[in-house]
Amino acid sequence: MRYLPLSSDDRAEMLDKIGVKEIDDLFVDVPPHALLKGLLDLPLHMTEMEVEQNFEAFAAKNVSAGSGPFFVGAGAYRHYVPSSVDYQLQRGEFLTAYTPYQPEISQGTLQTLYEFQTQVAQITGMDVANASMYDGSTACGEAALMARRITRKNKVIVSGNLHPQYIDVVKNATKHTDGIVIVSETTVNKPENLLDQVDADTSCVIVQYPDFFGNINDYTALADALHEQKKILVIVTTEIVALGAIKSPGEMGADIVVGEGQSIGNGLNYGGPYVGLFATRQKYVRQLPGRLCGETTDADGKRGYVLTLSTREQHIRREKATSNICTNAGLCTLAFTIHMTLLGEVGYRQMAKINHAGAVKLAGKLKEVDGVELLNSTFFNEFTVRLNKNAAEVVEALVEHDVIAGLPVSRLYPNNPDFANDLIIAVTETTSEDDMDILVSELNEVLSC
Repeated sequence: MRYLPLSSDDRAEMLDKIGVKEIDDLFVDVPPHALLKGLLDLPLHMTEMEVEQNFEAFAAKNVSAGSGPFFVGAGAYRHYVPSSVDYQLQRGEFLTAYTPYQPEISQGTLQTLYEFQTQVAQITGMDVANASMYDGSTACGEAALMARRITRKNKVIVSGNLHPQYIDVVKNATKHTDGIVIVSETTVNKPENLLDQVDADTSCVIVQYPDFFGNINDYTALADALHEQKKILVIVTTEIVALGAIKSPGEMGADIVVGEGQSIGNGLNYGGPYVGLFATRQKYVRQLPGRLCGETTDADGKRGYVLTLSTREQHIRREKATSNICTNAGLCTLAFTIHMTLLGEVGYRQMAKINHAGAVKLAGKLKEVDGVELLNSTFFNEFTVRLNKNAAEVVEALVEHDVIAGLPVSRLYPNNPDFANDLIIAVTETTSEDDMDILVSELNEVLSC
């Protein structure tokens, strides 16, 4: 028997109450191409055992990142996570902890969030960080909204070399407002004239560091020029390990720094959950989205932790809230904090050095391959090469040999023929020299055919 908790009259009454005629009217904001037409291509019913067997068969078709040479990056990176991180996460005090509304019984959770904020502020070179966002892309969207609140200007200038999915989120976050998003031209290795696009209505400029293609640019001059015009510079970092080796965004004068923290403590996990990082200057703390944990003393003078700022949508005066984020990625922040604590500053910087050294070594090997052109002059652990063949087809060919060669740029820019042969390759501490040699050998074979 089907379980239908509402009758037809019940549903009609509910729709009438909210002012729509039919259920489909509730989904008018969903693009037509994203709507399902008809039933899914699935059996209408199965036993529990049959469902489990089918899904096991589906899972067996996946090639995991650890099953062979793996060079995918572009915002999601394979790093080694010590087993002690998972062991700590599995402790009942952490695994079952919930939102720390009551500091009297939430000191452990509040302290770990405080430690997380401290670590993020230190590595980004900023004054203060919040207790996390959902992921890097949504943090980027929140940064655009925050910059608009600070400047009371509506235009957002976005670097064309920002991760395209982050660009989509910025557009989505602002599309139901009177805001304007201007995206600069996307180029692999040409300088952008972002400052030329800034005018009186501009609130901020958003750049990525290192950028989507792996280039490392110093934005100090851009920050100085924007500050003269009372504009905000937002710097996005999708590979947080990079800040162990290169100048911090805070040193360059960034006003807001956002990023993806997945690289520290969090595995790839087929795309999530991840953890968004968000840091800013002390003077902008009142516009910070999400939660901010602070240190205080109790009535007896003992150290304690509280939610210092927590302007969320379900609190009073929600129309004045800085954000509609209704929770954070608490367990992922804890994984980040545990891993970062195990590394310490020395280990964090050493890990970054290993990543960079590996990328330099592989880039040198690939430059010797006929049909491969390195497009970057600077990079951290990720770079872009141009092949003499379609990059997506080359990647598919190498998959047959259990080599995941990287991310074809065309996957995220399907309508731009200029990127058809471009491939983004990432190297981390998990990449062995044997992995590199296998990639070079397989590329030699495929590109010479």
